[in-house]
Amino acid sequence: MGMLDTHIPPLSGITMGMATRPPPPFTATHTPVLPTALALTGWPPVDKIPEPNSPEVQAWMKELEGITIPDILPTKDSSCAADPEAAAEAEKRGWWTCGGYTRTTDIAACPDKLHWGVSFDDGPSPYSINLIAKLKEKNIRATFFVVGSRVIQRPGILIEEYMNGHEISVHTWSHTVRMDLRFCRFSIEQDDRVRAISLAMGMVPILWTSNADGGKFDSNDWRVASGELTGPQVFTIFEDLMRNGTSFNTGFITLQHDLFEITVDLAVGYTLDAALSHDPKFVLQPVGECMGMPAGAIYNETKKDTAAASVTASVPEVTQAGKAEDVDATKPPGTSAALAVVAPVWGFLSIVGLAMVGVLG
Repeated sequence: MGMLDTHIPPLSGITMGMATRPPPPFTATHTPVLPTALALTGWPPVDKIPEPNSPEVQAWMKELEGITIPDILPTKDSSCAADPEAAAEAEKRGWWTCGGYTRTTDIAACPDKLHWGVSFDDGPSPYSINLIAKLKEKNIRATFFVVGSRVIQRPGILIEEYMNGHEISVHTWSHTVRMDLRFCRFSIEQDDRVRAISLAMGMVPILWTSNADGGKFDSNDWRVASGELTGPQVFTIFEDLMRNGTSFNTGFITLQHDLFEITVDLAVGYTLDAALSHDPKFVLQPVGECMGMPAGAIYNETKKDTAAASVTASVPEVTQAGKAEDVDATKPPGTSAALAVVAPVWGFLSIVGLAMVGVLG
C-alpha cells in the first residue's frame, strides 16, 4: 500500500498554490474477494453525468415506479439566498441544505456523547494512500464517501480502504447532479424528494451534524484547495468543531475530504492528531459503527434480512436548532407521506453542500 508520507508542510504552508509532492506509489496489499470481477469498462466518463435517456438509467428509474415523490421544484443552486421562495418553505421541504432540517429517516449524529463519526468525501484519490496509512498507524477507522467514477479509476485504493476496516458509502457517480441516480444512487441537494428516491433504492441519507446556530460540522478543508481559506484558518475551524462537539448531549458526524493533497495533508499532519489528543477524549469511529449498526448488515449486498428488517434502536435527529432528540429510526417522518417507504436502514448514502442543481430537474 505504501509508507506514511511524513513530509507534511508546516500548517502555515498549507495553502492553495503550495508546492506539491508526487502522489505516493500504490501497491495493492489485498486481493478482493468479490462474487464477480469488477468491470472497469463500459461506464460513463469520469466525473461526467450519466446520460438520463440511456437504457441503463431508464431501467434504474423503474425502481421508483409506485413510489410517490414529493412534487417539489428543484431550487436554483441549493442555497437559501438564490431562491428565497424555496427558503420560505424550507421546513416544509425538509430542506437540510438550507435550514438544516432533517427527517427521522436521516442519520445526522452519533447517539452517544463524545462519539465522533469520522468521514472523508470525494475520493478515492492518489493521496488517499497517505490517509489510509495514517489511519492505520493511529488505529482509527472511518467512513469513506466515494465518488463512483473515481472508484473505477482507482479500484485498488477502494479495496485497501475496505480491507483496512473502513466503511464505504455512496457519494454520487460524478459529484455533479441531475439524473445521477443509480450510478451512485444519490443527488446532493437534500430535501424530501431526495429522501424518497434514496429510500426507495434502499439507501439512507447521512448528514454531518448541525450546530445550535444552524452551522454544520464541516471542516471547510476544501476551501483551502479552492483558495478561500488557509491551513491555519481551517485548523481553527476544526478546533471550534471539537469544542462544539464536546458540548453536545449526543455525538456528532464531521466532514473532511481525501480528494486533494492539501486536505489529506491537513488530516494526516494536524486534525487527526488534534482529535486524538483532545480532552475530554473522543471516540473516533466510522458512522455505521457509531450508530451501532451490525457489521454484517451495513451494506445492501451483505445485510442479513433479520437484522435489516427490524431496526428499533433510538437515534438522534438533529433539528434546525441543533437540539438532539431521540426518535425511532424505523418511524417514517410525519410531514411527508412520500417517505413512508419500507426500506432497509443499512444502505449508505452521503450528501454534500456543494451542488448547484437539484435532482428531477
